[in-house]
Amino acid sequence: MTQEQQSLEKISQDQLDAMVDLHNRFLSGRLGGRRAVLDNVDLTGLSLKGKHLRQASFSACIMVGMDLSNADFQEAELYACDLSHSNLYQTIFVRADLRGARIENANLEGADLESADLRVGGVAKEGEYSANRNAVNFRGANLSGAKLAGSMASNADFSDAMLSGANMSRADLSNAMLEGANLSNADINGTSLKGANIKSAILTGVNAKELKDTGVDLTEAITDENVGISVSDLEEPLPQLLEKHRDWLKTRGGSGKQLDLEGVDLRSLGSLKMEHLTAIKAANAKFIGMNLYKVQMQSAVLDKSDFRNCDVDEADLRGSSFKGANFSHANLRKTDCSALMLGAGSINRFNPCNFEGAKMRYTDFSESNLKDANFKDADLSFANLQGCDLSSADFTGAKLFETNLDDTITEGATFDRDKDRPVFRIPTE
Repeated sequence: MTQEQQSLEKISQDQLDAMVDLHNRFLSGRLGGRRAVLDNVDLTGLSLKGKHLRQASFSACIMVGMDLSNADFQEAELYACDLSHSNLYQTIFVRADLRGARIENANLEGADLESADLRVGGVAKEGEYSANRNAVNFRGANLSGAKLAGSMASNADFSDAMLSGANMSRADLSNAMLEGANLSNADINGTSLKGANIKSAILTGVNAKELKDTGVDLTEAITDENVGISVSDLEEPLPQLLEKHRDWLKTRGGSGKQLDLEGVDLRSLGSLKMEHLTAIKAANAKFIGMNLYKVQMQSAVLDKSDFRNCDVDEADLRGSSFKGANFSHANLRKTDCSALMLGAGSINRFNPCNFEGAKMRYTDFSESNLKDANFKDADLSFANLQGCDLSSADFTGAKLFETNLDDTITEGATFDRDKDRPVFRIPTE
């Protein structure tokens, strides 16, 4: 126990639970309710898992090693709190005051810090903040619109994090890991990114020239510049190419022309909602952030294409190939990714959906039909497969760390049991 912990009041789990009950009465306007104010209290090792603590105050509290997973701290005051080594998995910190909070070695994977205030702050105490802090883990966290202005986040891990519209001005992100992060429209004015890894990050709406001037490696980063072929550089306007493709489908190749969008950057379109794109060829295409609601992409070739942050809700993807594609943070709820039987008579071919080697971290597949799908060597870490039909699907070699498999049908499915490989783990309630 540190000297600081010894000097603070410590309460029990029962006392904390009683305060939470009073706070919930306060939130609902019931008689006898009282706002939770636990400033300068030692809560080390206690649990607030799944609790509703909107507008509560925990300023300058010691919250080391706590289980705060799935808790709601919306608009709460956590000024100068020590959250080191705590479990903040999917915790809600929307518009919370976290200025000066110490979050060393904490797990914020999937946490929602939208519009949270993470700027510099803190209670002046000798030796409170060491110069050699452990890296903060923001992997996959939602920090959209978060206030990170002036914050010290060197060596922090923001891999695959959502930082869209975040204010990161004057922040110290030196040597930070930002690989695959979405920094679209983020304010990086005066931000220190020396030694940071921004490989494959989304940087639309960000001054890429300013980044280049700092010497940051923008390998595979997505900026406002076209990545590959521009839609305007196609041989014909896209509406005409789509009409020819529909004719090609209708006549089974007798007339018209199959649509080939290989290597095309389609982001400028914004939407292909409910479009008929059956049997297109679009390997290495860029669909990042697009609206693909109810799109028909059956029997298509989309290997190595980028679908990050796309809305593919209720789409028909039967029998298509997505080998090596990137679906991180995409919404694929209620999609049909089952197999197609192609051909007629005695000549037919069973064509399952192929996601081999695809990156699907934090992807939402809930209530989808994934029967017979091939997920060999795919990364489905933190993906949501709740309520999916996984009958006869192949997950050999797949990464299923913290993948939600609640209420799934797994009859005939193949899961890798190699002890040296990651296995799925269903989050407990």
